[in-house]
Amino acid sequence: MRHSAPRPPSVVDRVLDLLGAFTAERPRLTLSELSRRAGLPLSTTHRLAGELTRRGALVRDEAGGYRVGLWLWEVASLAPHGAELRESAMPFLEDLYEATHQNVQLAVLDGPEVVFVERISGRGAVNVVTRVGGRLPAHATGVGQVLLAHAPAEAQEEVLAGPLKTFTPKTIGEPARLRRVLADVRRDGYAISDGQIELIALSVAAPVRDATDKVVAAISVVVPAETDPRTLVPAVRAAARGISRVLGAPRASSTA
Repeated sequence: MRHSAPRPPSVVDRVLDLLGAFTAERPRLTLSELSRRAGLPLSTTHRLAGELTRRGALVRDEAGGYRVGLWLWEVASLAPHGAELRESAMPFLEDLYEATHQNVQLAVLDGPEVVFVERISGRGAVNVVTRVGGRLPAHATGVGQVLLAHAPAEAQEEVLAGPLKTFTPKTIGEPARLRRVLADVRRDGYAISDGQIELIALSVAAPVRDATDKVVAAISVVVPAETDPRTLVPAVRAAARGISRVLGAPRASSTA
């Protein structure tokens, strides 16, 4: 069950538990699987799934399995970091992809994690675990380090309080080291994350600012680990500044 409050779960809790049962690895679930993964009685699951299907939040196939419906995607596109950000960023992401033919990503911060809101990838690009709508711990990714570096102090301290999940021997797992990295990112204006999620890849990331000069997103390019990341820094920073200019960031507009 997803909720953690001591009170009995409300109808909203149950609905969110039900929707939260779906994952990238399990996009299709039977009624019994939904019941088990959501921690709800089968009768409750059947009733809620039926109502969600009627509203278009879920769809049911001929074999009786359930999937997330398009209506939820329509609602999600209205999020503050949704369509407008993606539409502003796409021309610059496409340019960055054409220059590298590797994975180009756009992400926003959500608590201690980053959510990837757009990704462009080619057939020959290095393998990555990210997907649109997917999440990763912010401390272990280039985009996450950029976003954390410019996040409010309380948000940074929440992450630094840990625990910091490690994926490879290179993942930052010590709060003191992460604090130094975030200071470097603020000073340099970009982040290089080498082998922290997968040893075969590294990323170069830079911040995207809005009309108030607040960092609202980050972009990155993910390339094979043997690549010299310094050669990518100018292109990534230029793309991030371009998106920031479209969003009306004064700092980007005054930067050559």
